[in-house]
Amino acid sequence: MPSNIVVVGASVAGVEAVLALRGAGYDGRLTLVGADRALPYNPTPLSKELLTGDMDEDDIRLLPEGGFEELDVDLRLGTSVQALDLAERKVDVGGSGLPYDGLIIATGSRAVRPRDWFGLDGVHTLRTLDDARRVRAAMTQGRPSVVVVGAGFIGCEIAAAARHFGLDVTLVEAAASPLLRAVPAELAAPVVRVQEANGVRVVCGVGVARLLGSLRVDKVELTDGTLLDADLVVVGVGAVPATGWLDGSGLSLDDGVITDTTLRTTAPGVYAVGDAARWPHPRTGDPLRVEHWTNAREQGRQAALNLLDPQVAQPYTGVPYVWSDQFGRRFQLAGTAHAKHLHFLDGGPAEEKYLALLGDGEAVVGAVGFGVSPREFNRARRLITQGASWAEAVARHE
Repeated sequence: MPSNIVVVGASVAGVEAVLALRGAGYDGRLTLVGADRALPYNPTPLSKELLTGDMDEDDIRLLPEGGFEELDVDLRLGTSVQALDLAERKVDVGGSGLPYDGLIIATGSRAVRPRDWFGLDGVHTLRTLDDARRVRAAMTQGRPSVVVVGAGFIGCEIAAAARHFGLDVTLVEAAASPLLRAVPAELAAPVVRVQEANGVRVVCGVGVARLLGSLRVDKVELTDGTLLDADLVVVGVGAVPATGWLDGSGLSLDDGVITDTTLRTTAPGVYAVGDAARWPHPRTGDPLRVEHWTNAREQGRQAALNLLDPQVAQPYTGVPYVWSDQFGRRFQLAGTAHAKHLHFLDGGPAEEKYLALLGDGEAVVGAVGFGVSPREFNRARRLITQGASWAEAVARHE
């Protein structure tokens, strides 16, 4: 068993790894390093309840004040890692070598920031607590015209939060439909209807040419020539794994840290989890990287247990799951929605709610729900985790 474990990354995956290690009885030295200065927090409410004020910062803490001291964890916040030396088994933290004999990489992802967009005041991304503070301050200080660029989950939630404050909101998406990376346009249609019914202008199939203003942004020019008023621009056009510090380390990198099914990297005693990890799909073997809370939490725990006893390491077989709350309606996705076959268990995309299964012809590989409760959705979600036959699942419902 390792006597000195370092966890790099103090968000959901890293904190869950720490909790799992101590919960499993590990009593060696344990260090948690995080680039954010704030006590570790759950990022999920940043674009929802924290932005609207339904939660405050204490509500999103992953552990209460003093929780890490009680766990005997050396917590190093506001500290960026620069490099990893596999030969010396050290992490370069602030210019000093931090030794380890077990390492969990949980550095997450960072927002994509298009070049030339951030030279003006009033332009933000939303990935961190500091980001959320700035965006909320702008929304509550009389910035009436908001343009949200990117209609993924976070973009749609930010648009909903802005309407909560009565602001004028335009949601711009270069693809043909919101959420297109996650689900086909047909399944996203109710999201568009709810956004528009609540006063959001949804503009799809057109990109952003440039942002205009002298010192502060005041307009967004789209690629079709349209000019949008903009006192506040929030950019949500994707994220990339925060693995630059691992360049030249010797680890295998390709849109994340490459791991095996147990989340172990190409180096002994080194694991990667959460947004930063790319591991084989449990059924197809295809490389997979997931940027959602449930995956980060489950992988953090699994990697910690595998690190403690590699001889009985278990593969990570969790099914990706994400939810998004917008205007009092919940959108839920488990597995993958980009599949050959679609079958509705309840309702349909033209109705107020629906629950759908997706399959590849052999097995149920995904489930999507809109306006259904988590309990209802779990009926479909269980079919994925059970590896249910597609034909049997459809026949049982019919």
